[in-house]
Amino acid sequence: MLSRRDILQASAAAAVLLGGSGFTSRLGAAAAAQKITQADLLRFEPLGQVTLLHFTDIHAQLVPLYFREPSVNIGVGEALGLPPHLVGEHLLEHFGIKAGTPEAYALAYNDFTQMAKDYGRMGGVAHLATLIKAIRAERPNNTLLLDGGDTWQGSYTSLATKGADMVKVMEALGVDAMTAHWEFTYGQDRVKELAGGMKIPFLCGNVKDTAFGDPVFEATKMFERGGVKIAVIGQAFPYTPIANPRYMIPDWSFGIDEEKMQEHVDEAKAKGADLIVVLSHNGFDVDRKLAARVKGIDVLLTGHTHDAIPAVIRIGSTLLVAPGSHGKFLARLDLDVKNKRVADHRFRLIPVFSDAIAPDPEIARLIEEARAPHKAVLDKVYGRTDSLLYRRGNFNGTFDDLICQAIMAERDVEIALSPGFRWGATLLPGQEITGDMLYSQTAITYPNVYRNEMTGAYLKTVLEDVADNLFNPDPYYQQGGDMVRVGGLAYTIDVSKPIGQRISNMTLLRDGKPVDPDKNYTVAGWASVNEGTQGPPVYDLVGKYIAGQKSISIGENRSVKVLGADPRGIGS
Repeated sequence: MLSRRDILQASAAAAVLLGGSGFTSRLGAAAAAQKITQADLLRFEPLGQVTLLHFTDIHAQLVPLYFREPSVNIGVGEALGLPPHLVGEHLLEHFGIKAGTPEAYALAYNDFTQMAKDYGRMGGVAHLATLIKAIRAERPNNTLLLDGGDTWQGSYTSLATKGADMVKVMEALGVDAMTAHWEFTYGQDRVKELAGGMKIPFLCGNVKDTAFGDPVFEATKMFERGGVKIAVIGQAFPYTPIANPRYMIPDWSFGIDEEKMQEHVDEAKAKGADLIVVLSHNGFDVDRKLAARVKGIDVLLTGHTHDAIPAVIRIGSTLLVAPGSHGKFLARLDLDVKNKRVADHRFRLIPVFSDAIAPDPEIARLIEEARAPHKAVLDKVYGRTDSLLYRRGNFNGTFDDLICQAIMAERDVEIALSPGFRWGATLLPGQEITGDMLYSQTAITYPNVYRNEMTGAYLKTVLEDVADNLFNPDPYYQQGGDMVRVGGLAYTIDVSKPIGQRISNMTLLRDGKPVDPDKNYTVAGWASVNEGTQGPPVYDLVGKYIAGQKSISIGENRSVKVLGADPRGIGS
């Protein structure tokens, strides 16, 4: 639940960047971009004894980037019409943010290309470090920095070093604890090697060995800040062996495990904790349900679904924080703790406007050292885009459309499938498509592009299963990312229907004919969770295709018709 007080805090934070007034014209936006300062971004009236700083889902993006927020983010069940399932003008109206302003650019997709030119790139760990160090200098004995996971994966350098580059940078950043998801795709041996050798507590209380059910990692770490004893409980993505290859983590089991979470909370309280903080990678809707069912959680720092919400969401006495992704935001939550309860709080979702922030020299040097050996790969130019290339959204994004086009051409198939990942940088029209950008969309440890045949009936089953992972009204059954992207295929989806009844009107775009359930079709895709998948790595295949095309232009995709959806979750 979002209180009027929380909305006012979000509006006040936006007003800091606007000098107390809105800028709705292009001229006004450009002027505002020049006026944003580091001091504006840091302006905050401290409260209480504890300052929690939180980021999540950086996906190994060390340098500033463009990242377009979704134009489609549909809520179902009890989440219908609630944050984070509001997009564009609906999101801005809900939180009292004026269109054309810096925060509107950071939080919404509207007029993204022009606003990106006005306000520039966002994120960058060296820029994030500057904000963190400034807050720590202001609150040296009160601040706790927490990383919600999906940190070690998503770039060429993280792929080449198997996560080591990110561990080194995060240690230098002074992260106090983290949890995980995509980290596990380096395999259980590599995860144990990195987690066991680093200074950062790796908190995953819901990961057990499959033989005896013993915990694999620590669940809880105790901290003292401002005289308050804080228990941080880590929760890894519960569906890792379903969403990612089980063969990479064969000896570990995962799950939501409410009972175990309640045990961790109760144990922490028994040990004298004044404040219970859950550092979670469950996803927002899962955590909204968890917060209502597990008693005693004061703060739930959520991740996985990449939602940027400019206010805390209250579920009973629990405060939920969602700080977006890709280093675009730093969440600050100040807490006044009295008698083992949160008596008051103050929040700001700080947008990391890179052009307004001086990069921290120490972290900038580490980033340069991490990237320098790979400069030839990162800087290689494959081509140029004439259109906006982005990924995020419940259905096809333009970069996914590019990937599907490349797969269909290079693998000579009728239909292409691309996973509904949420990570990857956005490219503006006119930008070069470099290796850095290509790998930000494709850098995984199981990249092979398979080619085989599937019946029309099997294709429908695939679409139905993925749709249920996204649109099941019970969040505990939402087990994946966004909807699988398709090339060469059109269909209708009714998100209000139950599994088996959502997908209809499947049409092969090559000939405009309905998909025959009994007919075989040639299909190619990537990121299969099956061990031994054969085929070229997706980054090589897509790179070859772009180099052959030289100039990329992706038009609006109208191949998916959506029914039964709340219009507040679909952009105009």
